[in-house]
Amino acid sequence: MARPFFPNPEWADDFGLVAIGGDLQPARLVQAYRSGIFPWFDEGDPILWWSPNPRAIIELGGLHVSRRLRRTIDSGRFKVTINQNFVGVMRGCAYRPKEGTWITAAMLDAYESLHRLGHAHSVEVRQGDDLAGGLYGVAVGGLFAGESMFTQVRDASKVALVHLVERLRERGFQLFDIQFLTDHTKRLGAIEIPREEYLRRLRRALDCPASFGEPAA
Repeated sequence: MARPFFPNPEWADDFGLVAIGGDLQPARLVQAYRSGIFPWFDEGDPILWWSPNPRAIIELGGLHVSRRLRRTIDSGRFKVTINQNFVGVMRGCAYRPKEGTWITAAMLDAYESLHRLGHAHSVEVRQGDDLAGGLYGVAVGGLFAGESMFTQVRDASKVALVHLVERLRERGFQLFDIQFLTDHTKRLGAIEIPREEYLRRLRRALDCPASFGEPAA
């Protein structure tokens, strides 16, 4: 198999589109994240690869945690686990019957493979025996690229996010990418930076010996 290849992300069009086509094999996906590029496409479309400008991130010291949310976390109402139900979290993120989803069957298969190889990770939030919410993303060097999160119970996804940021800080990560800014993530402290700055910070992050943790057996 030929070495996966992507154009320079600086060549993206005005919408951030870098390339069309290819596949979702693990080597290609890892190289995409190392290049500042990620896949995002609807069912029935070709694979689309993006590097938006500006790029949304959450500074690891800049997450806004309200007093109410901190009380919820400290209450013990939720139990948080890591890499215990990656597929369940991805399926939870994909289940959006009113909106549709970009997490296609092909994406589920591809990121489950990445998880088995130790690149994709999940944070699960449980209430009793039920999965109340969670998030997943991809770790490469000192980069963590957040892909999606979901909630079935109020605050569950926020609890997952707080635990994720704490883990990233503890384990030496340098850059937490969330791709696009939304009103929800902006309230939690997310910001936008120019693509050029993102790529510069990405290069530094890739040299960091951070480790998220092993996937569940």
